[in-house]
Amino acid sequence: MGCKCPHCVASREARMTVDYGPTVEEALREIAGKLEGQYGMSGKAVGLLLLQRDPEIMEELARRESAETVREIHLVIDRVENALDSPVPYYVALRRREAAAELAKRVASADAGGRSPAAWLGRILVHPILGLPALFAVIYFGLYQFVGVFGAGTLVDYLESNIFETIINPWVNQVVDALFPWYWVRELLAHEYGIITLGVRYAVAIIFPIVGTFFLVFSVIEDSGYLPRLALMVDRLFRAVGLNGRAVIPMTLGFGCDTMATMVTRTLETRRERILATLLLALAVPCSAQLGVIMGILSGTPGGLMVWAGTVTLVFLLVGYLTARLLPGRGPSFYMEVPPLRMPSLLNVWRKTYTRMQWYFREVLPLFILGSVFIWVGRITGIFTLLLTGLGQVVSALGLPEETAIAFLFGFFRRDYGAAGLFDLYQNGTLNPLQLVVSSVTLTLFIPCVAQFTMMAKERGWRTTLLITGFIFPFAFAVGWVLFKILGALGFGTT
Repeated sequence: MGCKCPHCVASREARMTVDYGPTVEEALREIAGKLEGQYGMSGKAVGLLLLQRDPEIMEELARRESAETVREIHLVIDRVENALDSPVPYYVALRRREAAAELAKRVASADAGGRSPAAWLGRILVHPILGLPALFAVIYFGLYQFVGVFGAGTLVDYLESNIFETIINPWVNQVVDALFPWYWVRELLAHEYGIITLGVRYAVAIIFPIVGTFFLVFSVIEDSGYLPRLALMVDRLFRAVGLNGRAVIPMTLGFGCDTMATMVTRTLETRRERILATLLLALAVPCSAQLGVIMGILSGTPGGLMVWAGTVTLVFLLVGYLTARLLPGRGPSFYMEVPPLRMPSLLNVWRKTYTRMQWYFREVLPLFILGSVFIWVGRITGIFTLLLTGLGQVVSALGLPEETAIAFLFGFFRRDYGAAGLFDLYQNGTLNPLQLVVSSVTLTLFIPCVAQFTMMAKERGWRTTLLITGFIFPFAFAVGWVLFKILGALGFGTT
């Protein structure tokens, strides 16, 4: 019978095997029976690695087995992949998680650490109701006050008004006019749409302080251990749109850069989840610069800010809910390791923020310059004027001035480029409160920028990318038109 002391009982329990279900277990027995080479581990262990297409064991299989055996084992792997509703690595991880949870119930007991203040706070933060105050605090103080008011307000006003508009741009215009007698060169480098006076100004004076403050806030949230808890808290909400809590990682990264977030969607387990996340990122998740600019220009109109946030959130949930019901496939499962809460390390926060800002200048600044060149080519050839004329008629239907078409056209080159153009119109007093809200919502939902469009094509393929873009373009303007009619009927901005 063996010893019955708790230690020995726990040891015997710990040797329990994981049941992977009849489909996988049968495949494992079949693979183990075909193996002839020596791998230094059991046939079942080798079979599990092969079913998950581990590259090293695949190389060993080709080296140690005959071509016929390799072919037969690949047929077994293909059969298992077709029989399961989820990827084999994901399925195996779930089965192991279930076995580990069962084992923990048998041999583990809660210790006093679970009653510590940090553990208590950690449970509060993942609660779907009690965790909301912390989430609202992060949104209000981190995003609204620090990024929106301080970054998009104080810092942008200082850099743009005191540095660029007062000192740099007049000096650049004067120098360029003196050095170059050719009109096309002067327009390329300076004046209204020049590389320096527009591209560099947008990147440094408008977008840089907004992105910098956002990356700082995001690094603090990330280093504190709050981000995985946020994933657990929103898991139930995300399930309604066909995702799970793990999708909070690319969605949160989308508030920094949607292009980078689209690349991170590859970490989601199923193709269905990756398509859903890509669509929602392209449609209803503003990047940090766009978010900061919009929050900055709407901060003086709290009602407008609430309408913008409510409309974008409603679109996110509605489109996600309907798309999740149209796309085939089973709903996602979710598991995530939750690290302990801790005070953010200043050194870690600085390194993460600095690294992301380096990425910003290396990747984004050239795109702003390239955007200015595209605009210059468009204006010189007349294409830009034709596009603005067509787009101007569309924005007029939303009750917006035709000048707003410039912001939307810029938004295709870069989302933050378009947001910066909207910021210019706001500063010039071109938009009233109603127009400001309608243009902010429509621009947020507008088609992805060139960089995100390219990343979508790389990750999801051209067919899926064109379908997503073809849906977003008319949908964004339809939402803007409906919002314009509703707010106009309610007399928004007239009192």
